[in-house]
Amino acid sequence: MAQQMGDGHRRFLQTMMANGVVDEQGARSLHQHCCETHNTQYARDKLDDFIAAINSKLQPMFMQIRKGMSEDNGQQYYALVNMAETDVTRMSSDYADNELELFRKTMDLIVGSESGKASSTDILNSADTLTTKKLKKSETEHLLNRLVHGQWLSEKRGEYTLSTRCIIEMEPYIRTMYQDQVKVCQICHNIAFQCQICENPVCGIKIHNPCVARYFKGRSEPRCPACDDFWPHEIPEIRRPKSQSRK
Repeated sequence: MAQQMGDGHRRFLQTMMANGVVDEQGARSLHQHCCETHNTQYARDKLDDFIAAINSKLQPMFMQIRKGMSEDNGQQYYALVNMAETDVTRMSSDYADNELELFRKTMDLIVGSESGKASSTDILNSADTLTTKKLKKSETEHLLNRLVHGQWLSEKRGEYTLSTRCIIEMEPYIRTMYQDQVKVCQICHNIAFQCQICENPVCGIKIHNPCVARYFKGRSEPRCPACDDFWPHEIPEIRRPKSQSRK
């Protein structure tokens, strides 16, 4: 039987609305805090049931709390998603038309690259090709900072990737707009941008780096799970949340 929506659920939802996205550890802590604050029955392993109760009330408003994985570290995240607006227009209240156009061009660069990344130089060059109002270099740099702060992009050493929030919220749009370019991870079946690729030309499957670490852990001779060819890439170590790594 589904849980009834109570004050604890409402507090959880309000926090999700304020933050947009939280990692699994944060969601579990928030779940416990909301239950204890409002004298709601708390069970550590019932987070998904707790969220399902919220989602049942959000459904008529075309909203949903969705779960997704960070391509960077493999951790699970929860994001509040607007189901009615599946494309970049969901950002129109915070960004001007020319800023949204540059964001689309940045997505084009990231999705079209083998590495799942776009350099700041390439993005700055794209700003010169806008059909809407042109952006100066300083304006483009400021916009990129805002997109990172708004958790739509991630940046590391001058290279930009789609953030976990962006992938969770924009997945239907990405699958529709880039259906010939997007592949899913062979292991977790989610969209894969930052990943390793099988070098067999008739195979070419993709596996997220964190999924590679988990799948090939302890295997002396890693082989492609699809074609059984030798997997020549370096196997990354499994990255654990800080709270777990100290245990």
